[in-house]
Amino acid sequence: MDKQSNRKDNKIQERRDERSQAFSFVFERMFRDDTINDAFEDAENARDIQVSDYTRKVVEGVEEHLDEIDALIEKNLKGWKKNRISKISLTILRIAVFEMLYMKNIPTSVSINEAVELAKNYATAADGSFVNGVLGSIAKSLKKSGEN
Repeated sequence: MDKQSNRKDNKIQERRDERSQAFSFVFERMFRDDTINDAFEDAENARDIQVSDYTRKVVEGVEEHLDEIDALIEKNLKGWKKNRISKISLTILRIAVFEMLYMKNIPTSVSINEAVELAKNYATAADGSFVNGVLGSIAKSLKKSGEN
């Protein structure tokens, strides 16, 4: 393996780790009433975690655009209601939808694939399929509306 290929693999793994970190914070936000900055500070002080710029951007962005993100998720659930989705799957969907809407430097296919991987890691293969289906529907609706 050459150096350039190795660097690319390292960059992919680094972003995957940052997504996992963002997942933890977005998930945690469902159960905390304090500010996001308090959560970041707690992680850095108590758990000695270095919060990446990507993680901050995603977590703050999901929080800022939560109503819009959830509306888009709910609109693309076939036969489901948002309150019936596991909190893990909902968290993963929120992160991916934020990326799809607001992080134009990340291809939609990457956001979807990474969301499916998160679901497989934190939930089940069935959750991965569910997440993939919902995000595929969202991607189609965004493409039709010209947003992506």
